[in-house]
Amino acid sequence: MATTNQKTAKRKARVRRTLKKNASGRPRLSIHRSSEHIYAQVIDDVKGVTVAAASTLEKDLKGSLKTGADKAAAAAVGRLVAERAVKAGIKDVVFDRGQFLFHGRVKALADAAREGGLNF
Repeated sequence: MATTNQKTAKRKARVRRTLKKNASGRPRLSIHRSSEHIYAQVIDDVKGVTVAAASTLEKDLKGSLKTGADKAAAAAVGRLVAERAVKAGIKDVVFDRGQFLFHGRVKALADAAREGGLNF
């Protein structure tokens, strides 16, 4: 019987493997969701660098949000990472949800990033 950690690692690897097949050189919008915060970064896997990043731990977001663990916070992070990526010259990305289901905070972040100008 597989443990929970083994199951999540397997799911994360499966999602990442599928993304890399279909990415065709596009940067990856990778997210991480914890119980208290949400993080997003645009990663260029060809060069191996992070192009843009945002999280609920940043001072300008932290002061304006009620908490870092709700849909409003996820949407704010999505808008901010999209703004920074567009400023860096990136419009097309692939969305890497990692081990998380596309629901709730993850979906809110993705929708806000699309509204901010990212295509995926």
